[in-house]
Amino acid sequence: MPRCVRTTALTFVALFAAGCTLGPDYARPTIDTPTAYRNADATSPAPTLENVSAWWTGFGDPQLDALVTEALAANHDLRIAALRVDEFAARARTTRAQAFPQVGYGATAGRQGIGDVSTGTYSAVLSARWELDLWGRVRRETEAARADLFATEEARRGIALTLVGTVVSGYVTLLQLDRQLAISEATVDGRKKNVDLFRVRLEGGAVSDFEFLQVQAEYEAALATLPDIRLAIAQQEHALSTLVGRNPGPIARGKPLEGLAEPQIAAELPSKLLERRPDILQAEQQLVSANALVGAARALYFPSVSLTGTGGTASNELDALFSGPARSWSFVGQLLGPLFAGGAIDAANAQAVARREQSVENYRATIQDAFRDVDDALAAIRESRELVTTLQRRVAALDRAVGLATERYDNGYADYFEVLDTERNLFNAQLSLANARGDGYRARTDLYRALGGDWRAQAVPAPDAVSQRSE
Repeated sequence: MPRCVRTTALTFVALFAAGCTLGPDYARPTIDTPTAYRNADATSPAPTLENVSAWWTGFGDPQLDALVTEALAANHDLRIAALRVDEFAARARTTRAQAFPQVGYGATAGRQGIGDVSTGTYSAVLSARWELDLWGRVRRETEAARADLFATEEARRGIALTLVGTVVSGYVTLLQLDRQLAISEATVDGRKKNVDLFRVRLEGGAVSDFEFLQVQAEYEAALATLPDIRLAIAQQEHALSTLVGRNPGPIARGKPLEGLAEPQIAAELPSKLLERRPDILQAEQQLVSANALVGAARALYFPSVSLTGTGGTASNELDALFSGPARSWSFVGQLLGPLFAGGAIDAANAQAVARREQSVENYRATIQDAFRDVDDALAAIRESRELVTTLQRRVAALDRAVGLATERYDNGYADYFEVLDTERNLFNAQLSLANARGDGYRARTDLYRALGGDWRAQAVPAPDAVSQRSE
């Protein structure tokens, strides 16, 4: 290429390569965050999860810890989410590649002849094309692609958080069902003894047929609760097996329901949710992407400039292809811009602006939903704690009442229906207490999930890992 042509090309590139970037730069929308959670305890104005490597370990059950670790390693949905991150990282690299020159090559070979005379033709060409990003279209599209990548990573983190919460809640439910089964089996055993006793008394004429049938009916009622509980236990085990990537099978237990610890919660400001919850971070990255695409749409109003160059050689002999004198080159600059598009460019810009405004509203709605989730969980923890305390007193009272009712019956001061009624109330109160305990532990799990949980230490890679994938 002659020196003057090379100088002209370099000057042209220097004038336009810097270009400008159209469209608004991203700025986080103003969010009205509350100063404190409504349902926080007076001694603990708001929850926090700082300095906890894995929040689920606060329940103090090694079997639960092992189950969560297995789920994070083998859950299929989480693996799919990780592969989607890889997919979006590749998309980001593809978009970014548009900013660089595209270089290719070509070669042809042929032979033709007339009669006994034949000639060969051979050529080799190296080509390059570069579309100058004068208006920042590629830069904005790259910005959007990177934001989409980060949003996908936050979606993966959200799946990890949901997975951990679901495993913990499912495990608590399994322990709750175990407790219900133990209560029902103990009740069945007690009522079976009553049936045997009343059969002897019936044969001796001490009780009537009606009294015996009432005792037997209560025994059958307790016995009828067992199949449903056993079925629920099997289904819960199968659900947990699937979550951790296993085929349906048994799940090992550690501590009983009443033996689980209650993870402690300290104080934190609600604004911290904006920096932790993956769905909020995902919504913000989607907003960043939509904002960048507004600039890309604006660039459609302006012309595109591309540079194309080729260089090669030709020869009638293959051996002389790269040593012969027949060399060729070309350098072309091309300017293409819109004159009339029937309103298509205006429509594309209107779409981009509308999508950005939708993303703004989605971001704000996601934040409000997050505040609601935390307050709902705090309210559930408070109410379940009070309910457990009340039911504990009720169970203790009814347990004492059963003894007194039995004593009154034995001494002839009451009929046996009083004993049956008190036993029935005790059975129901014991089942309600098991449910309330399970609800309390699940409410704490919901709180950790609502806060974004300190699940990142095990479930998520180092912060720079995603950036490295897109480079």
